[in-house]
Amino acid sequence: MGSQTSDLWPAPLASTAVDADVRVPGSKSITNRALLLAALADGPSVVGEPLRARDTSLMVGALQALGTRIEEAPEGWRVSPGPLRGPGAVDCGLAGTVMRFVPPVAVLAQGDIDFDGDPRARQRPMGPILDALRDLGGTIDDGGRNALPFTVRGAGSMPGGKVEMDASSSSQFVSALLLAGARYDDGVTVHHVGKPVPSLPHIEMTVGMLRERGVQVDDGDPHTWRVKPGAVRALDTEVEPDLSNAAPFLAAGLVTGGRVRVLGWPETTSQPGDLLREIFGLMGAHVRVDSEGLTLRGPDTIAGVDLDLHDVSELTPVIAAVAALATEPSHLRGIAHIRGHETDRLAALASELNRLGGDVRETDDGLEIRPRPLRGADFRTYHDHRMAHAGAVLGLVVPGVRIEDIATTSKTLPDFTGMWTSMLNREAAA
Repeated sequence: MGSQTSDLWPAPLASTAVDADVRVPGSKSITNRALLLAALADGPSVVGEPLRARDTSLMVGALQALGTRIEEAPEGWRVSPGPLRGPGAVDCGLAGTVMRFVPPVAVLAQGDIDFDGDPRARQRPMGPILDALRDLGGTIDDGGRNALPFTVRGAGSMPGGKVEMDASSSSQFVSALLLAGARYDDGVTVHHVGKPVPSLPHIEMTVGMLRERGVQVDDGDPHTWRVKPGAVRALDTEVEPDLSNAAPFLAAGLVTGGRVRVLGWPETTSQPGDLLREIFGLMGAHVRVDSEGLTLRGPDTIAGVDLDLHDVSELTPVIAAVAALATEPSHLRGIAHIRGHETDRLAALASELNRLGGDVRETDDGLEIRPRPLRGADFRTYHDHRMAHAGAVLGLVVPGVRIEDIATTSKTLPDFTGMWTSMLNREAAA
């Protein structure tokens, strides 16, 4: 992938230990689930304090294309469900939650709904959800590709029932069916077959949000989830801060031996990003949560780790960047499936960390990282927001890192560069 010099962002170097309070915007995972459930609900509701970023704007546009009314309100987005109908066109961008979650809703629409997205989106795994929808009674025309672009030929209802799928490449395939399943005539029973499902906390988040809205979900049997048919109760939602997007800011405190407090960190949450406090603790940080938020104090030296990140794989890029700055080797495991994320994240991380002078080797299901002295270089992002986060963390302590396409961070964090420089300006003024 080539770069034009004008597309390169000089990553700011930290002149001293970072000392800052940070407030991150709302959770993408919660915002998009809340929007979709509000569109299926039995009355209007408000999604309060939502994340406003590319992925959530794409979800708003997708639901509007199906006939849902979504309006700006002082407290967030007001969602008024209407009859689901086509014809319509959905732009998925590069948002997995849109390309996986919306087709199971589109089968309930009366009419055709066309789906497409960014060029890379056409390479992301879609077969399990499209095959499952066909097995449950839906009609989808994808030209035999099992990938974007495709057309869902909505019949106004969906039989539902039992289906087997291999969700080992993404937990979103399971969540997608659970979110819409209560509106199917017979509900839905999803049985996973194959290697373990990654990111199980995201499925637990889905189940919790369904139950909050009165939907009956049975997840008592291994690898099986049952959603009974019935109404989705309208419920106003207050969206929590996005804990995964807090990763680069907390890492800033860790790699500079400083202090970062993420304001509003929930004391209990279903977000997988909550495991950052444990992971960064293993890497040497002191982490504490209180009524004001989560405070991380960085160590003098960073410890290497051996981590299974299967359930929190979206944290891998930032953790890999921190591991490259440690005093000991690290092994990140259980993440073969992130080869199918926004980019092949394992190949991308190995390539870019090695470009900076690192010693990183891909394994069958992860990365082996042996710390080496790093040097400045251009850091490619592959249109992946979390790769950009990793580059920014490295740039705090490695002079001369220039990040390609920093604007890709708008996918989930629209003002990343403003927040990053503000954090460092507070550090300079401290």
